[in-house]
Amino acid sequence: MDVLSEARKYEDVIHLEIGEPDLDPPPKVLEALERAVKERRYFYTPALGIPELRERIAQFYKEKYGVEVSPERVVVTTGTSGAFLVAYAILLEAGEKVAIADPSYPCYRNFAHLLEIFPELIPVSKETNYEIRPEMLRGKKVKAVHISSPANPTGTLYSEETLRELSDFCEREGVYLISDEIYHGLVYEGRERTALEFTERAVVINGFSKSFCMPGFRIGWMVLPKELVRYAEVVIQNVFISAPTLSQFAALEAFDYEYLEKVRSTFAERRRVLYEGLKDLFEIDALPRGAFYLWVKISRYSKDSFEFAKKLLKEARVAVTPGIDFGKNRTSEYIRFAYTREKEELREAVGRIEEFLRDNFPGEFE
Repeated sequence: MDVLSEARKYEDVIHLEIGEPDLDPPPKVLEALERAVKERRYFYTPALGIPELRERIAQFYKEKYGVEVSPERVVVTTGTSGAFLVAYAILLEAGEKVAIADPSYPCYRNFAHLLEIFPELIPVSKETNYEIRPEMLRGKKVKAVHISSPANPTGTLYSEETLRELSDFCEREGVYLISDEIYHGLVYEGRERTALEFTERAVVINGFSKSFCMPGFRIGWMVLPKELVRYAEVVIQNVFISAPTLSQFAALEAFDYEYLEKVRSTFAERRRVLYEGLKDLFEIDALPRGAFYLWVKISRYSKDSFEFAKKLLKEARVAVTPGIDFGKNRTSEYIRFAYTREKEELREAVGRIEEFLRDNFPGEFE
């Protein structure tokens, strides 16, 4: 966030630090939003969400994954951030541990700290395909395992084999698997698999902010084992009351698969442009199969990702996220790029970065 704050001071910065889509949502979403305002749909809804949206999300699992999900298990939340907080609150007590990959999305750790839950950081790397695997959890005494696929910051995708093995491990050990699937729909190689294909014990979290291009609507969802739904309802009633009402009615029109494929194709092409531009300048050891990130190793130039990011911003006017934001496992050797800008901007950014590297590290280009 320090880099983002600094980047806003300049007018000519190319922003590759923000994990937010720059595309519009499906057109009918905006029509539904306008209609909801006219119909005065801005009062509280049931804590679990409007029935129509819960039913539509359940239908989505049948259409996309071939998985039958009862609408009664679907809980609409205030973004995925609200879902993470609710999940931790209903699954863990203060002092208990949740396993989280290192590196990973930093807010997982922050939510754990808010509830006095201990994040058990599991080092992941190229050698493990940036996956948490069951053998890495033995002896950890965790009450939940939290994964993301595709992952932030790496863009890596969990394999079917690992998802199956993790699901079996969690059922055997009597712990819950929390699967963050917010970047489903933005996969460019292979196919995303929901944890619900492998276990009904999973707590699956998804939302509308990424592939549906609705970040400011603050609307997400959870699919819970049936026995946990009432606990989630109580937490939401006391903490959030309900998810944003207008956003719920707008989200009913978000499942426009033809439009969503255009979104996916747009980010796939941006990934190609940025990856091709950077692969000879940096080592990229995380195969970016999904999301909209490149996790780039800078150790040939620097061992301090924060200082490197600051210098890149100041001299080249390209904003990236330093790896240290995502954990402690060798993260000072990495930076994250978000390809959430037009291809022309991405090409311009690559040109600026190459010039920056040649000026500051000429010995690497002899």
